[in-house]
Amino acid sequence: MRILNRETVRAAVPMIAAIDAVAGAFAQLSLGRAVAPLRTPLAQPAHQSHTFFMPALLAERAGLGLKVVSVFPHNQERHGLPGIHAIVVLIDATTGQPSAVLDGTYLTALRTGAASGAATRALARDDARVLAIFGAGAQAPQQVEAVCAVRPIERVLIVNRSRERAEALRAMLYASGLRADIDIAADGRSALAQADVVCCATSSHTPLFDDADVRPGTHINGIGSFTPQMAEVPVATIARSRVVVDQRLAAWHESGDLVAARAAGALDEAHVTELGEIIAGVRPGRGSAGELTFFKSVGNAVQDIAVAQVALAMAQANGLGTVVPLA
Repeated sequence: MRILNRETVRAAVPMIAAIDAVAGAFAQLSLGRAVAPLRTPLAQPAHQSHTFFMPALLAERAGLGLKVVSVFPHNQERHGLPGIHAIVVLIDATTGQPSAVLDGTYLTALRTGAASGAATRALARDDARVLAIFGAGAQAPQQVEAVCAVRPIERVLIVNRSRERAEALRAMLYASGLRADIDIAADGRSALAQADVVCCATSSHTPLFDDADVRPGTHINGIGSFTPQMAEVPVATIARSRVVVDQRLAAWHESGDLVAARAAGALDEAHVTELGEIIAGVRPGRGSAGELTFFKSVGNAVQDIAVAQVALAMAQANGLGTVVPLA
């Protein structure tokens, strides 16, 4: 069995390769060529935390595995630790033998960014130049990287409650080699007045902005909320958007944004499209330059398995990671 740590995964999988892998996985899922049961959550109210167990099978690519991810939002102030920890286990789909264990913390950020990249590539206007990112936490760098990989982004606007964390994100993005201009927005309204693409990557329980501030033709990626009690995007915005999800079953069980819109009578389940259907050519993408599009992702294990497969293949080809015998 091969063990791949964070730096090995980072070195093995460029963002564009992750986007291609996730896009392919979503297409397989929508075409019935993948199996991804609803994840099993275990909550610990004493820590205000959740741990999720997420299996998946990509039959077309012989991908089989499991991710375990824990979200402890108060880790930083209480323990000086990141808020998200995860591992991904790959299993040989032919023999059932465990083949790899990968750091899933960076992989989670990578594949979540890749999902927004795949959605932006399928749905955003080709001439999108300005990105607004709400949130400056663990998911934010890969959200920016992914959108910049698929659209000619010239300016990034960071919207965050803490200016210190926004400054840290800006420094990190510049250090990574991002060539766009990066500014810290005074507020969400000023950012949305300029944004062509918006990424919402927070743990908010209430919408991050007013619907009236969203321009026609904007594409929004919502990836932060992952329980029915959380929401980042206003119901009114969802009501006037083309709504696309990673998986219908999971989205209706776990997305507070969509649950709230349905409860308000603003969204009909029949009008929601899976991203994989668009990627596979089964359903059309953006209808016009002025259309508002909203991609809602709650995260799906097919993303993790697809990206982990890329990482393992590159590691095997280049002798990366540590090989450990299990017997």
